Amino acid sequence: MGNIYRDVTLGQVTEGDIGRTIRIAGWVENIRDHGGVSFLDIRDAYAVMQVVIRDGELLGGIRKEQAVSVVGQVEKRGEETYNPKIPTGTIELEARDIQVLGEVSAPLPFEVITSREVREDVRLKYRYLDLRNPKVRDNLVFRSKVIAFLRQKMTDLGFLEIQTPILSASSPEGARDYIVPSRKYKGKFYALPQAPQQYKQLLMVSGFDKYFQIAPCFRDEDARADRSPGEFYQLDFEMGFATQEDVFRVGEEVLSAVFEEFAPKGSAVDKAPYPVLSYKQAMLEFGTDKPDLRNPLRIMDLTGFFQKCTFRPFLGKTVRAIRVHAEMSKGFHSKLLEFAMSLGMGGLGYLEALEDGTYKGPIDKFIPEPLKEEFRTLAGLEAGDTIFFMADKEERAAYYAGMIRTELGEKLGLVEENAYRFCYVNDFPMFGYDPQAKQVCFTHNPFSMPQGGLEALETKDPLEVLAYQYDIVCNGVELSSGAVRNHDLNVMVKAFEIAGYDEDTLKRKFGALYQAFQFGAPPHAGMAPGIDRMLMLLRKESNIREVIAFPMNGNAQDLLCKAPSEVSTQQLREVHIRVRE
Repeated sequence: MGNIYRDVTLGQVTEGDIGRTIRIAGWVENIRDHGGVSFLDIRDAYAVMQVVIRDGELLGGIRKEQAVSVVGQVEKRGEETYNPKIPTGTIELEARDIQVLGEVSAPLPFEVITSREVREDVRLKYRYLDLRNPKVRDNLVFRSKVIAFLRQKMTDLGFLEIQTPILSASSPEGARDYIVPSRKYKGKFYALPQAPQQYKQLLMVSGFDKYFQIAPCFRDEDARADRSPGEFYQLDFEMGFATQEDVFRVGEEVLSAVFEEFAPKGSAVDKAPYPVLSYKQAMLEFGTDKPDLRNPLRIMDLTGFFQKCTFRPFLGKTVRAIRVHAEMSKGFHSKLLEFAMSLGMGGLGYLEALEDGTYKGPIDKFIPEPLKEEFRTLAGLEAGDTIFFMADKEERAAYYAGMIRTELGEKLGLVEENAYRFCYVNDFPMFGYDPQAKQVCFTHNPFSMPQGGLEALETKDPLEVLAYQYDIVCNGVELSSGAVRNHDLNVMVKAFEIAGYDEDTLKRKFGALYQAFQFGAPPHAGMAPGIDRMLMLLRKESNIREVIAFPMNGNAQDLLCKAPSEVSTQQLREVHIRVRE
């Protein structure tokens, strides 16, 4: 027996069906009454088709967004009524019978076809209607295709897909855990994994050599445009007996392949090898560890030079500068100064290099005459250049310079369009200092191998120790973090000791790794490109929630299913929890 609701989907109907009587099903997208003749636009998951109604009785009770089944004959449209915007634009269905399958019994909160223009909280509350919008739905179809491509690519490279647990133990990954109380073990808790970190390392100790999964990760952190609160997905992979360079080659091959396959037509996509920048170099030249290489502007350090000058606001401070060759009006300078002030800068010094070799600008008089030629050479200045200055403590100066670089690039139209530019950033500091805790802490992944191994940990200032940690950045967005893992128990004990964890704490919180590293752990390394961010870039969406089926809002709320929600006293009692008033 065939399907009682439809013979074909709308994506299957073509001019070859003209003269055939068929049954279709979908939602009523639009109703147009032209007197004696009416038209319905019927939409299913694959296409839209026009239905013509010459019997007015068939239209009785039909409303937008009803689910309907229509029987009729496929006809050729008149040429003057062709619709080139849809695949079925040269044909239509003359309705002989319409059956309502799903009634609309409440007012529609918005027009489905324009849902992307509706307030986000309303869209998320009625996400099932929002997802009927073809543009919204296409993002989810696209997501499915990208994930299928990634799975096939990793399998072709010899990686084995293995699922790791969702209920696991709490561990410091750099963000807050979501904790789950145990019913069976009073006062004890599971945690949702911030990443499959320990399990994938244990798989390497188990001898699996090449592992991957499309891994769900859970972090209780605030939302941003490029970060979804609650949960996200990453292409998590790990390799045994591997170096940093081995991971780089896999990352390059997979990302270049997926961006070449799915980037908008005509886009330029970097091929391997990607540029490799140290963290120190990235912070100096770009003011961020997430550099956007589409922007040609670079930051230079002029700290040493300005210590020889008489401009007091620069003395004793880190001085960064950006050289730009472009015409800039007084209005442009005013808006740039306004932007600088909004960042917290006290001002924005600049100089313009003139044709006669002199300078114009407020800082000119503070550069001694004998040093002006040295300055021109040092800054690489040519006639028509403008150079901007940022001065503060090193960290703030880098931040200000990075923000001004981005603003200049965007406002002057210097950023390369239709391009995906990748780079690696590596050699991150292993440790930082937490002024609140007054304690040395891990800056990134605590399971990374320190450069120099145990000797570096025992002999160097912890704040000078670098880690074999690396990120992949695309167009200023961090797509992936990764590291060569620490597989040596003695190194692990010392690293955690420096960060304030004694060996007993290490055994208690990371007992599986602590024990496993006593049984011939191989060197191993990996990374985890974020799938949601990848999709956001490929679809050129400004908000990551546009590529997720049922995202939380910016306050980590599921407006559709009302999560988080209260639970009953009985449920709390079962897991030994009492809520304080």
